[in-house]
This record gives sequence, C-alpha cells and structure tokens, in this order.
Amino acid sequence: MVTYWRTFRGFVSERVRGLLAGVLMSLNDPQWGRRGGSQGPPDLDELMRNFKQKLGSLFGRKGGGNGGAPSGPGLAQFGGGAGILIGLVVLVWLASGFYIVDASQRGIVLRFGKYVEETQPGPRWHLPYPIETAEVVSVSQVRTVEIGYRNTVKSKVPKESLMLTDDENIIDIQFAVQYVLKDPKDYLFNNRFPDESVLQAAETSIREIVGKSTMDFVLYEGRAQVTASAQKLMQEILDRYRTGISISKVTMQNAQPPEQVQAAFDDAVKSGQDRERQKNEGQAYANDVVPRARGAAARLNQEAEGYRQRVIARAEGDASRFHQVVAEYQKAPGVTRDRLYLDAIQEIMSNTSKVLIDQKGGGNNLLYLPLDKIMQMTAPTTSAPADSGGKPVESTPASEPLPSASRSRDALRGREREPR
Repeated sequence: MVTYWRTFRGFVSERVRGLLAGVLMSLNDPQWGRRGGSQGPPDLDELMRNFKQKLGSLFGRKGGGNGGAPSGPGLAQFGGGAGILIGLVVLVWLASGFYIVDASQRGIVLRFGKYVEETQPGPRWHLPYPIETAEVVSVSQVRTVEIGYRNTVKSKVPKESLMLTDDENIIDIQFAVQYVLKDPKDYLFNNRFPDESVLQAAETSIREIVGKSTMDFVLYEGRAQVTASAQKLMQEILDRYRTGISISKVTMQNAQPPEQVQAAFDDAVKSGQDRERQKNEGQAYANDVVPRARGAAARLNQEAEGYRQRVIARAEGDASRFHQVVAEYQKAPGVTRDRLYLDAIQEIMSNTSKVLIDQKGGGNNLLYLPLDKIMQMTAPTTSAPADSGGKPVESTPASEPLPSASRSRDALRGREREPR
C-alpha cells in the first residue's frame, strides 16, 4: 500500500511538470509571433490549438494536423485543458495528505493547528494542507540529556556540576538522564521546550538529593541510592508539569571533589584506607587468636572434668575395695594380712629399681639389691651390632649372676620363710 501511493504521487507530479513545460515552450516558440511575415502578438486560437495538441499527446490522443481546421471553438478547447489541469492539481493536493507512521512512531493530526487525533502505525491520510497537518513523533527512541558535561566527561560545565552537600562540602558531579516519550500529545503541546524541561528537572532533583546527603555518602557508599532517589523525584516533577516524558535511567558518570582540593582529599582518603586496613588486620588477628584461646579453654575444662571423674571413680573404687577387704579380713585375718603385705610389696617393688633389705641376725644390717642390674641381666640377649670390620661383637652372657646379687636373693628368701 505504501509503495503504491508513493508511485502514484510520483506519476502525477511528473505528468503535471511535463504539461507545464510544454505550455512554456509553446509560449516561447518564435513561430507563434509571425503572421504574414510581420512581427505581432501570437494568435490565441493557434496558441490554444497547440496547447490542445500537446495535452492530447500527453494523454495518448491525437488532434488535427498543423494545416487542418480546429475541431471547435478555441475558448472551449482552452476551458477543457484548464479543467484537466485543475483536476490534476486537485488530485496531487489530495494525494499530499497521505503519510506513513512506523511501528516505533505515533502520528498527531492537527486541524487548523488544533489537536484532532492520534494515529497508530501504518499508512494514514489526513485532509491536505492548510486544512490539516500531521506530525510524526518517535515514542521508542531513547533520548539523553547530559548534566554537568557535554559529550565527554572532560568537557565539564561547572555551573551545572558543582553542588553543595549537607556537611558544607563542594563536589563535582556529572550524570546523564535517559528518557522516552509516553504521551506524544503532552510532549508536543503542554511544554514549549520539553528537552530543556528534562534538563532543569534533572538538575533540580540531583541538587536536592545531594544537598540532603553528606560528601562521603555521595562519593562512595550512597551513589546507587542517590541516582535512584533523583530518578524518582525527577519523574514526579515531570508528571506534575505533564510533559509526557518517562525517565528510563539515570547514570552517574563521575563524582569527585573539586580539582583545587583534590590533593588534600586524596590524602584524607588514603588515611581512611589505612585506618580501615589496620582495623581489618586487627579483626583478622582477633579472629585467629580468640577461637584458639576458646579451644584451649574448652580443652582444659574437658581435661579437668575428666580428671575429676577419674579421681571420683578411683576413690569410689578404693572405698568399695576397702569394704570388700574388711569383709574378707573378718573371715580370715591371717590370710588377708599376708595378701595385703604381698600386694603392697609388689606395688612398691614395681615402682623402684633399688631395694635396701634389713636382715636380722646378720653382720650387715642393710643389703643393697640392684634390681635394675638384675633386670638387665635377666633380659633376653639382643643381637650385637657389627664392628667396623663386619664381625659381630660378642656380648657378655646374662645368665651368670653377680655374687652380690646371689647373696641378696638368698637373704630375701630367708626373710620370707621367717614366721610372722
């Protein structure tokens, strides 16, 4: 449909231009001014006849020859040609009312400058100019407004970028606002300069948000929150003015202190970073030491609890054993005494390597019993290591007891045989 109307309008325009060119060439023909070899004004009948011939040839018809008589009155021929020309002009004028609306656009039709309707995508027609006009507006195009800079961040606009924070510090901030159209009618008729309104609303919103925040909040941890709050406030302002604009995204390009105090601010930032680093190191050391100390304390508590339970269990076992021994002693006192004595000697001897024995009726009251030597001598012989020549070293046989050791054992046996 769109291709058809474009082809039709081109065809009509070409026909009209050809017709007008033929008329002008006929008027400029020098033969029309020659009648009987004298110069004079052109003959009106001949002029109209030539015009009719050209018009007929334009539409595929043939008129009379150059020497033939005219087929009718000249004025009638002129009236017929003018009617066709006027019809063509009217046809072209009506065809000028066709226009195309793309899928991402909306058409606004105005009748004598007053809003009539909003047209959807597709081929459309309206009454031609000057009765009606149509304006096509893109509703999906993302438009951008820059605040604090133009084109690049380096080309700053100090009048827009310098702002005062709540803690009386000045920051240099640049950000961009992207928006689309949600109501073409409001965008075209409610505001004279809608794009300028977006810039002013964006600057007003960001100044209000920054003026209620601290410098550190804007520069570091609160950048996302600042942009979100500014976008919300900006949309409220634009809706209040009925601009037909929807804010899609607010992007903070750069936020820093002014260049004059940048060096001092960098020193302050480094100091803060050092402080945070030391705090993190101290926290890491505490995280390493405190769990270890808690683990050691828990281990000591468990060891103490185990020792307590062991001592209590041993005391209870000893008490129970004492009660059992008392019961057995009442039944057989002699046997019980001997058994207690032997158990005591066994326990004592198992914990010592040297024994002194008091022998009755002997010249030497104390006998030295080297149990450690006896144990070494009675221990099984081990393979002797080889000497440097590769021959094994002969070890002293342990089966030959020392004389003092023999006397000590004989004295011990005699003491055990004595009556108690």
